[in-house]
Order: sequence, then structure tokens, then C-alpha cells
Amino acid sequence: MLEKIKEILAEELSLDLEEIGDDSDIREDLGADSLDMVQLVMSLEDEFGLEIENEEIQSVTTVRGIVEFIEKKRG
Repeated sequence: MLEKIKEILAEELSLDLEEIGDDSDIREDLGADSLDMVQLVMSLEDEFGLEIENEEIQSVTTVRGIVEFIEKKRG
């Protein structure tokens, strides 16, 4: 799942996979703005078949945090 999330981030943020570390901060290190975050949420919803409220994901700051969030959301 971690690699798939990195692939999604790379695509959404126009980055190389090598630029994305497990503990990279999505906003600070990867440069995501609020529009990027909306696009990211939509991509994650499509990929993992989830519904994610914007408020839920606001506290997620790292790539690893996204993995943990999705694992928790999937049960």
C-alpha cells in the first residue's frame, strides 16, 4: 500500500518517486497545497474505494500517516 500511495502522490504532485520518503511531510516536504490535497483525497478514494471527508484527512501530515489513515479507515 505504501508504494501505491507514493505513486499517487508522485502523479498528483508531479514528483519523482525517489523524492517521496515514508516520512515526507505532504505539505512541507512535497509542496502540496489545498487544491493538491483535494485532488489527492479524490485519488485515494478512487484507488481504495473509500469515502474520505476533508476534515478527516486534515490531521494527516506524512506519507506514512496516509497509510495508517487508510488502514484504519478500511478496518
